[in-house]
Amino acid sequence: MHTSLLLPALRRPLIGAFVKPAARTLLSRNFTNTARKQLPPRITPGPSYQQSSKILRQLPSKRFFNSEPVTITVRPSREEKIRKIAYAASIFGGTLFAINFLFNRETREGAIPLYEQAYLKDTFAYTGLGVGMIGVAAKALHNVGWSFKLMTMNPWLVVGVSLAGSIGTMIGCRATHPDNYVQKHALWAGFNLFQAATLAPMFFFAPAILARAGVYTVGMMGSIAYVAATAKEDKYIWLGAPLLAGCAVVALSGLAPLVLPVGSRALAGAEALWLYGGLAVFGGFTLYDIQKVMNHARAAEMGMIPRDPVNESIGLELDFLNIFIRFVYILSGQQNKRR
Repeated sequence: MHTSLLLPALRRPLIGAFVKPAARTLLSRNFTNTARKQLPPRITPGPSYQQSSKILRQLPSKRFFNSEPVTITVRPSREEKIRKIAYAASIFGGTLFAINFLFNRETREGAIPLYEQAYLKDTFAYTGLGVGMIGVAAKALHNVGWSFKLMTMNPWLVVGVSLAGSIGTMIGCRATHPDNYVQKHALWAGFNLFQAATLAPMFFFAPAILARAGVYTVGMMGSIAYVAATAKEDKYIWLGAPLLAGCAVVALSGLAPLVLPVGSRALAGAEALWLYGGLAVFGGFTLYDIQKVMNHARAAEMGMIPRDPVNESIGLELDFLNIFIRFVYILSGQQNKRR
């Protein structure tokens, strides 16, 4: 995570800038009238530090010094905007076609049943609401200075508290029956707030990078969700165990900066595994979770399990956040290489 150091603006009192007009008049007479007796120049001392500070405070509010570099933003032309939109649309369409061709050769027979459609719709609604709640809460925490406090804490303490809070609220939410509406949604909201508190430092990145990463994440998850929804029933349920093993490897590689020396090849390899391996693993989890949601929809329709889209949305929220974070780091690395 990037850290930003706020450098305070330097304020130097302008002591020598305040000279009385009488002194300047006397000096000019010495140069023009040579017949008179040459008097030693009388220099009126400038004001003291306290006086100059008082004078500066009485001046209109104006920033004399600016420690932040001035960034010049060049807005693209209309043709460039159209070209970029067409380029992004072609990439999204090509990706969707490739994923559908590779992973969805055996499609389901007929359309998706109405009950499964409604269950998917409610699950996606809770997923979008949860991601939006996390984004708003993380931005609010970042604005009040939480990100700076978090960066100065012990990393092991941050990892431990965030894992304990997230896992605890997630287990509590999953264990709560859907009929217990208040407790269910309170634990779900607590889970989202723990995610927001952990992800608040992401707002150190440029807004353009965050926006692009969000668009890429929505495109990636949308294409994978389409493949999972139109594929044959329970075709990718078997991916659960391999994906869990891959997730463990990715999680351990994410802890590498805490134990490996900076600049080592092992650390670079672990970071690459965390970035690109994580994209593959959580893309697979999206495929698995969508098919699991549809499997649970069929079971709920038959009365085997209660209808619970809140629980289903938690897995998709985690998929979204993990893919989004990795896109942010990839885009940030590409921008740093261009400089």
